[in-house]
Amino acid sequence: MATPKKKPGRTATTGAAVFRDTLYTSRLLILTDGRELSVAQGAVSVPASDTFARNYLEQHPDFQLQE
Repeated sequence: MATPKKKPGRTATTGAAVFRDTLYTSRLLILTDGRELSVAQGAVSVPASDTFARNYLEQHPDFQLQE
């Protein structure tokens, strides 16, 4: 049986925004709505549709959006 091929441009992070933490390689962020975001290996990933978390990370001076 043939192995299905991966479609180009589709990755596990499709639909996610990845931010690089410029200060720490791991930490736990607590958002004001009570949710937790975990930084691992210097990065944190949030769904692109999560405007609350994206706004928090975009305004935080320690995080840079990865392209």
